[in-house]
Amino acid sequence: MTQTVAALYDRYDSAVSAVDALEAAGIPHSDISIVSNNVDNRYGKDRPTHAAQDAGKGAGIGAAVGGVGGLLTGLGLLAIPGVGPVVAAGWLVATAAGAVTGAVVGGAAGGLVGSLTGAGVPAPDANFYAEGVRRGGALVTARVDDARASTAREIVQRYKLVDPALRAAAYRETGWTSFDPNAPAYTVDQVAAERQRYIGRGI
Repeated sequence: MTQTVAALYDRYDSAVSAVDALEAAGIPHSDISIVSNNVDNRYGKDRPTHAAQDAGKGAGIGAAVGGVGGLLTGLGLLAIPGVGPVVAAGWLVATAAGAVTGAVVGGAAGGLVGSLTGAGVPAPDANFYAEGVRRGGALVTARVDDARASTAREIVQRYKLVDPALRAAAYRETGWTSFDPNAPAYTVDQVAAERQRYIGRGI
């Protein structure tokens, strides 16, 4: 049986480290995904690759960007309603983008939460993860069989992941209840303030 292991990170570098470690553990990059907020376009200036098609044909808004190998060579730029611009690659993005093929912007419209829940992530968690990306985070997911699930969870916990219970409670303190794909995307300043807020509180 397949499980989906998910982890949210405040820092993109932590998410990349988690992806690298999952691949090093033998989990195929086709079963790993990364979606990171890119409102400040910090990832849009890297070298182009041809692998961004993994993010769903017709859903891209920019050139692919990437790292040195594996999943990260397939990073592509997308716009997700309610989240805004993201840099992303992998099965989760392909699933979300495939919901509305042919769209230039918003190819993943409403698809992030639906793709997560379709992969077995409980709806409250899926809403939290989508909101976390909206507020500046980076989401890593891995589809693994039961035998590898504990290993995958141990790996993602090495890299300063966000505690979902504590962070979701902090979101609720501000009146948040669930991810809204119709909400405006956060600005650069709002994302910076959000990151600072939680770093200061240690959650």
